[in-house]
Amino acid sequence: MSGSGEISGIDPTTGQPQRIHFENGLITRIEPATDAKHYLAAGLIDLQVNGYAGHDLNSGALDAATVRALGQVLLQTGVTSFAPTLITASEAGLLHGLRTIALARAGDPVLAQMIGHIHVEGPWISAEDGARGAHPTAHIRAIDLDEFQRWQAACDGLVGMVTLSPHSPDAPEKIRHLVRMGTQVAIGHTHATPAQIAAAAEAGASISTHLGNGIAATLPRHPNAIWAQLADDRLTAGLIADGHHLDADTFKVMLRAKGPNRAFLVSDAVALGGLSPGRYHQPIGGDVELSADGRLSLAGTPYLAGAARNLAEGVASAIAMADITLAEALDLASRQAGRLMGGRGRLEIGAAADLICFDWKPGQTNLDIRNVYLRGERVVG
Repeated sequence: MSGSGEISGIDPTTGQPQRIHFENGLITRIEPATDAKHYLAAGLIDLQVNGYAGHDLNSGALDAATVRALGQVLLQTGVTSFAPTLITASEAGLLHGLRTIALARAGDPVLAQMIGHIHVEGPWISAEDGARGAHPTAHIRAIDLDEFQRWQAACDGLVGMVTLSPHSPDAPEKIRHLVRMGTQVAIGHTHATPAQIAAAAEAGASISTHLGNGIAATLPRHPNAIWAQLADDRLTAGLIADGHHLDADTFKVMLRAKGPNRAFLVSDAVALGGLSPGRYHQPIGGDVELSADGRLSLAGTPYLAGAARNLAEGVASAIAMADITLAEALDLASRQAGRLMGGRGRLEIGAAADLICFDWKPGQTNLDIRNVYLRGERVVG
C-alpha cells in the first residue's frame, strides 16, 4: 500500500488548519491551510488487543478471517497499527494463534501494514490469584527460552513483546536472553518484589503492562510492585484509560509520575468490546456482564473480566481523567505507543501517512472518526 495525495485538517496541538502532502505512502510536506472542518492526526496505535466487536484472538480456534475482520473494525475506530495479543494458553494453542496471525498478515496487504508485531501476554506470569487476572492457571508456566524460539519459528519472528512476571530467581538471566533475541520484555501479572522488578529492568525489561492491573488487590503501602515500576525510569508504562481499570486519580498520578514520554495508552480490548450491553459467556472468564458504560465484569461480582472500550474511547477518557489536552492524549496513543513499534505514530516528514480525520468536543466520550488513511490510501470514509 502506498498512496499519494494531500489532506487538510485541524492540528490538535495548535488548533490551526494544516495540509499534509504524501507520496508513495510517506509524508512529504506539512504546511498551513486556510480551512479545515475536522481534526487531523497520526493514526492510533494499540499495543494490546485481544479482540473486539465479536472477533476473538484467544478463542482457541483462531482463523485468518477473524484476524482480517479484527483489522477492519479497528480501522473504523482510528487504529492504524496494532499488536495482536495472545494470552496464556497451552503451547499448542499459542503456536496455532501465532501461526494463524502470521499467515493472515502475509496474505493481506492491509494487515501487513497494520500489524507491526505480536504481543504474547503470558504464559510466564504469576499463578497467584489477583496477579494472574483472568489467565487460566492450568497453563501458567516458567520462562522457557526454547519455547520462545518455537514461537518465533511459528510466526516468522513476529513476537515483538512478551509480558512476564520476573519473580523467579533466573528471571534476569532469561530476560537478558529474550532481549538479545530481539523482543521487548514487559513486566505484568506479577507478584514480584521491588528488588526483583529492579533486577528485571537492569536485565533489559523496558515496559510495564497495564500498570496497576494484573496485580494483587491488597498490597503493602510501601514498598510494592506498583511504586517500584512507577519510580523506575527504565520502564515505560502502558495504561488502560477506560475509567474502570484505573480510577481518575490513580490514572492522573501514574501519568504524572511516569511523564508523557514514559507512558502510552492501550485498550486491552477483548472480543466483547463494542457489543451491546448484556450478559455473555466467553471462553476465558465464563459468564460476564457488559454494562452500558463499557465495564466488563464477571457476572454477579465486582471483578473485571477484561476491557471493552476501544483506544479512541480511551483517548477521550484520558482527557477527562487526567485533565490533559486532546493533543497530549493523542500523543499517548500514537507517537508514544509507536516508539515501541518501530517508530510509528509520527505526523512528520518522512513518516508513514497513517492518518485519521475526526471530530471531538470537550465532554465527548469518543472520537468521531471520519476518515482513516493507511500509507496514504483512504481505507475508511
